Amino acid sequence: MIKKSFLISTALFLSCIGLPSSAYMTAEVNALYQQACSAEYQNNIPDAIEKLKKAISLSQDDSLLYTKLAGIYSDIGEYDKALDAYSKVIELKPNDSFVYISIGSIYETTGKYDKALMAYKRAMELFPEYKYNYLNIANVLYKMKNYQDATAYYESFLEVYPQHWEARENIASAYLVQDLPQKSVEEYTKLYNKNSSNFKQYANYGIALVKTGNYEKGAEMLETAIEASPENTICHINLALAYQELDKNDLALQQYKVVFKQMPNLHSIRLDYANLLADMGKNKEAIDEFNMYIKHYPTDARAYKNLAIVQKRMNNIDLAISNYEKAISLNLDDVNIKKDLASCYHVKKDYVSALKYYDAVLKVKPDDLDVKTNKAFALHALEQYEEAIPLYKEIIAVKKTPTVVSNLANAYISQGHLDIKREEYSKAVEYFNNARMYNDTNDYAYYGLAKAYRGLEMNDLAGEMYEKAIALNPEKSLYSNEYGEFISALYNQNNYEESNENVDIPELVISDNSETPKSEVSEDKSKNYVQKGDKNYKNKEYDSAIENYQKALAQNPNDEVTLLKLGNIYKLKNDNTAAANFYKKSLLVNPDYPEGWFNLGLVQANEQNISEAKKSFNRVVELNPEYAYAYYALAIAAETENNKADAIKYYKEFLKYNNDTANVSDVQQRIKSLEK
Repeated sequence: MIKKSFLISTALFLSCIGLPSSAYMTAEVNALYQQACSAEYQNNIPDAIEKLKKAISLSQDDSLLYTKLAGIYSDIGEYDKALDAYSKVIELKPNDSFVYISIGSIYETTGKYDKALMAYKRAMELFPEYKYNYLNIANVLYKMKNYQDATAYYESFLEVYPQHWEARENIASAYLVQDLPQKSVEEYTKLYNKNSSNFKQYANYGIALVKTGNYEKGAEMLETAIEASPENTICHINLALAYQELDKNDLALQQYKVVFKQMPNLHSIRLDYANLLADMGKNKEAIDEFNMYIKHYPTDARAYKNLAIVQKRMNNIDLAISNYEKAISLNLDDVNIKKDLASCYHVKKDYVSALKYYDAVLKVKPDDLDVKTNKAFALHALEQYEEAIPLYKEIIAVKKTPTVVSNLANAYISQGHLDIKREEYSKAVEYFNNARMYNDTNDYAYYGLAKAYRGLEMNDLAGEMYEKAIALNPEKSLYSNEYGEFISALYNQNNYEESNENVDIPELVISDNSETPKSEVSEDKSKNYVQKGDKNYKNKEYDSAIENYQKALAQNPNDEVTLLKLGNIYKLKNDNTAAANFYKKSLLVNPDYPEGWFNLGLVQANEQNISEAKKSFNRVVELNPEYAYAYYALAIAAETENNKADAIKYYKEFLKYNNDTANVSDVQQRIKSLEK
């Protein structure tokens, strides 16, 4: 709220104590003037005005009489008459700066800000040393919504009067309106630290703090503001945003509900609300809110982008692509949209479209390793091995990952087999040998070399390569059958004929980066790594277990069970933060996963976050009402809160569904103890 300063001119000050400003005032005029002052003091305004008018009739050139009359008219709200009197003063004393300040005050009071500004600035011209006038000008400019100029005058004023706290309130508000929240925070902090017990600007202070990213303190201030003014919708909105940034999603949701109850048609915040619902896994509700927002703001690319993310999460790839395409049409420069769009096309195995957007991203971000990797995958999938190979090599030069190395070897092998079909045997040999450089135990490479050397009639080398391929994969009947045919052909001196049996080229292995499309996942490899991880876990080889589970997730990132197992290991290692992260990831994959909620609740309880732990355990029994140990955990939580009734209730529910006799006697004893 803008604060107004009230200034009294020197002439008015003198008049109030009865000192005449003119040496030529006659005794009769002076008597009338003193009588007017006395009548004003006794609140007999009509008599005061009458005496002044009579005095003026006797002495029409005395500026003090007009000044006094103007002041009285101003006090009783007769502003036109006051201005007429002040205009007479200006005729008599054209260089009286304080008269212009008084005129400016009237115009400011009556909302005629242009005229007020002119009057104050005229006073500034006449008396630039009077720095207090900076505050008058600043206040008027603020009311005219000229916040930038108002701020400049407030700053000049505070250089002279740094302890003027009302001016600091005004400039803090001006900074906030200009979206200069950091400066606003600095001013409000000074005010708060100066006198916190009388501080009133909790709403603006909280909003400024939220804008600067200080969400914790911002939430604290906004909570106080809402206590004083529950109907302040702006405070509820900013508190919702603060809670959202602090990952206090349930609290944020409550605030949004208050906002929409107060203002059902406030659609401008639906994008943030939809984002919250999406973060909470409420995908269908989020989609409804995104669509509602888009209905009212159809040109906001962010809405289409975030809607596409949710659609992709729900595996509605076509809808995701449609929304990403709309987003990119509205914001051609958003590289992240192009990246996500490429990923969606990759999932659909529309590699041509995926490549289009991978190339668009790489034009802007040529060093994006994830995009380069996925581009290589797309080229590989399109059997454009000669383009994929140098890209794989470029990636390996920066970061040598097993996945990319394996893919490079497979690309060499696949190109080698294409060259054999073209009877370009020497070229094929080169590719197969390159494959061996990256994977010396790849049986496909040796088999390919055998066929290439056979085509070149280098039979000794061909036989050697057949034998190595068979040794590496003895169960592959193709190798042994063709080797037998090769030996027979040598003895019969037959010409080499290409086998008609299809060659089982190694499959494309996906990357372990976040952009890898789900459709490329190899479930067999994932299961293999999970089995290895389970064995490590059983043997308490936790670091090895983590490594194998992570490899499994690289193949199948949406495996909630493996995510849970990783969380369990970190819980055993007393790393509650990491454990909670993996439990939350399992719930993102499957929001209805009771084990994920239960284990998350245990971690929250370990961190003494009892309220959140109770929410997690209650979610478990919602999903599975017979989940005995969730009731046990709720009972423990109730005991922690000294809530005996709930503790007894939950222990009895535990006994109702528990199949493990080990804890029965202990729980029964707890119930008896609580019932005393």
